[in-house]
Amino acid sequence: MQNSYYLGRQPILNRQQELVAYELLFRSSSQRNEAIVPDDFLATLDVIQHAFSTVGTSSVLGDKLGFINVSADLLMSDVLELLPPQQVVLEILETVDITPAIIERCLALKKKGFKLALDDIIHLDDTQKALLPHLNFAKLEVIDMDSSQMSALIRDLRHFPLQILAEKVDNPEQHQLCMKLGFDLFQGYYFAKPTILSGSKPQPSQMALLRLLGLINGNADNHAIELSFKHAPDLTINLLKLVNSVGSGTPKKIDSLAAAITVLGRRQLGRWIHLLAYVQQSGKNISSNPLVQTAAIRGKFMELLALKKRPRDQSFADQAFMVGMFSLIDALFNAPLQELIEPLNLNDDVRDALIGKTNALGELLNQALQTEDSNLQMNEQLPCDFDALLSAMSWANELA
Repeated sequence: MQNSYYLGRQPILNRQQELVAYELLFRSSSQRNEAIVPDDFLATLDVIQHAFSTVGTSSVLGDKLGFINVSADLLMSDVLELLPPQQVVLEILETVDITPAIIERCLALKKKGFKLALDDIIHLDDTQKALLPHLNFAKLEVIDMDSSQMSALIRDLRHFPLQILAEKVDNPEQHQLCMKLGFDLFQGYYFAKPTILSGSKPQPSQMALLRLLGLINGNADNHAIELSFKHAPDLTINLLKLVNSVGSGTPKKIDSLAAAITVLGRRQLGRWIHLLAYVQQSGKNISSNPLVQTAAIRGKFMELLALKKRPRDQSFADQAFMVGMFSLIDALFNAPLQELIEPLNLNDDVRDALIGKTNALGELLNQALQTEDSNLQMNEQLPCDFDALLSAMSWANELA
């Protein structure tokens, strides 16, 4: 499986040469600034995944618009409705046959807030003219057109309330001509070649689990959590396996996600998700991965210490468990701790303890770390509760 992603991004400028948008482009390598696209549908799905999930809208687009090529199949699919409509321009490829069904779909997408563009216009036929009243942008591929062709097209397009974009402007002479003819927007090598954004793909389960942890910590309702699980069937299967293997206090096997959520309750469900994050990311079970095992023991140990310190404060104990579990998340996911905990809706006390600030939870974490020190028994001044540690180890072994 390929572990890297590549995403092309080319600037689109206005007449003042100010950046107003990017076209997002499929790329299969960082070495060659071009794309061999065997399937337009799959190529755009690749762009969507990397721009809006792997990297993220704010990093790729900032506050600018993003032009995305769409084939007929993709235009008619529900995938588009997962995108942020206020920032997306759907660029209808020149290969799309403009049928009444396509026009009806474009109207529906515009009502949802999407902007529309028609790509690579070199002439206008009757079907294209039927779509023009609904477009926000018309893109003319100027590299192989003379001034008379461009003038004629611009004259026809000016009857409609849209912006006209000169595409493939590759030299200053073309830019000056397009300015003179009245184009609104410009794109091409004269301004910038596409920049290739690349990096390592996080595994799908990693991102799904982080979203789930954010929902749990943000007190989202059960329905939202269930929907999130449904987008990650492998996680659903693993959760049900864990719940059924450890035992839920009921003789009946749990065979649905809704039942698991109901039977476990939110607090216990949160714990299974914490553990599942480690198990899923490592690809190993608790007993065969020392990092996973340490996280499980540390979380439970800190919970037991918290209950001894504040016997009637279950909330404090739950927070202690969370700090213990998350204290190794940077090692597991191989990413900065601050970056990983950012979307998790952690309260201030938990976050502060994780980033090393001194508070009650931080003190418990330090105690847990000292207990794990192999030289602990040589230092009689360090606090320790071996009964709690043995209980935590037993609990982790049961999970394995």
